Amino acid sequence: METWDAITSRRNVRSYTTDPIPESELSRILEAGRRTPSAMNRQPWDFIVTTNPQQLTELAKCWQGARHVASSAATITLVTPITDNPRDAGMNAYDLGQASITMMIAAADTGIGSAHAAVQDQQLARSVLGFPEDRYAAYFIALGYPADRPLAPIKQLTRRPFEDVVHHGRW
Repeated sequence: METWDAITSRRNVRSYTTDPIPESELSRILEAGRRTPSAMNRQPWDFIVTTNPQQLTELAKCWQGARHVASSAATITLVTPITDNPRDAGMNAYDLGQASITMMIAAADTGIGSAHAAVQDQQLARSVLGFPEDRYAAYFIALGYPADRPLAPIKQLTRRPFEDVVHHGRW
């Protein structure tokens, strides 16, 4: 798929087939995240990839908006350091957002659907995934082949019109 096609095809997919994702595709998606630029090249992330159905079921309980994680073929958890410094927290959130969309576009490039979710229950996430106490699970990226329809460029986009969003020079 061309880059533009991957961008215009990516949508939140929360219903998946039972097909597993090949390890080579998972590695490619994770490598896309690892290569993502970050503020001052800090790379404030670790990625935990989960494919075990029992773990996925437990992770889906970490937030009401994460139910789709249970039926995913794989879920990537983005883990970052806990900090009291608002500047660092802001940079970490921005950098994790960049890593998320990079991985989601890389997934779309191969026809793999994705959907993100926040992580509310940190104790449950930590007990399932075993990450250190000085870190927290910021987001999940659930992955799987779409159950409803394959990824394809979206023709009828439900977004605000371009001219309402883009301002040149000033508002």
